Amino acid sequence: MQNTITQEFITQPKQGYTKSPDKILLQYVEKRLNKIFFDEINSSDSIFKKVSNNAVYKMALFLSGHITRSCSIGIAGETASGKSTIAYDIINTIEAFAREYCLENVITRINTDDYYYDRSEMVKAAGSFAEFAKHYDLDVPEALELELMKKHIKQLLFGDTVYLPKYDMSGTAIRRDNATKAVPSKIIISEGLFTLTEKIADAFDFKIYVDVSHKVQKDRFYERAQARGLGDSADEVYENASSKAKIHIHPTAMIADIVLSGEADRAAYKRFINKLIALTEEIHSKNL
Repeated sequence: MQNTITQEFITQPKQGYTKSPDKILLQYVEKRLNKIFFDEINSSDSIFKKVSNNAVYKMALFLSGHITRSCSIGIAGETASGKSTIAYDIINTIEAFAREYCLENVITRINTDDYYYDRSEMVKAAGSFAEFAKHYDLDVPEALELELMKKHIKQLLFGDTVYLPKYDMSGTAIRRDNATKAVPSKIIISEGLFTLTEKIADAFDFKIYVDVSHKVQKDRFYERAQARGLGDSADEVYENASSKAKIHIHPTAMIADIVLSGEADRAAYKRFINKLIALTEEIHSKNL
């Protein structure tokens, strides 16, 4: 897939702005964002494979205050693509900024994996999680209650406190509902295999897909499998995950506003987020 995605970037400004103060601010922010994105996508080690012009414009609407509610970010990609690492780097960079300026409720993470259905009784009946997994496919969107996840995201976006579920990933398949309190934040971010699938994709203002070469993804998977002690079952797990990814995950790249490289330097992601933070600081400090 990596070789089929072309870099795409449009720098033409939107036409038809009136010269009211709000429109001037929006123009200014969009121009600055265009420059930040353009420089990154044309660098030799860019974190981007695709950025739609609409994504930049939407970001300008949020940063300029034309959209005042919270924004939601959904990150998808197949297993071992790097999506979790990228999400954590985004969160950690923004939280470091928030701590420096004593800001509260800046970013909230919703873990897609916590929305797996409780199948603990099925695990008990099977005798073990390994036996259960032989007859129950966890690599399809239907294994998760994505409708509930979408409801929770919408509630947070419009200012409601939500109690999120927590799924036990240790092999019990237990999901505890109403386990974690989540308060409304400026940014709601979620990542997972099925974060951009049909049942939930429209909950996100920014849809991000993480692309990675087959070789790198496979190498990462087997390193992880060894660390988790999957042993002889690793091949079967990988083949099932890969075949289901072609059906359910790869097509979501087509609706993504942004396609990121899952092989880019982690420091590059942090540098780019800090550029966006610096622009945000500039907007507020100058009271533009």
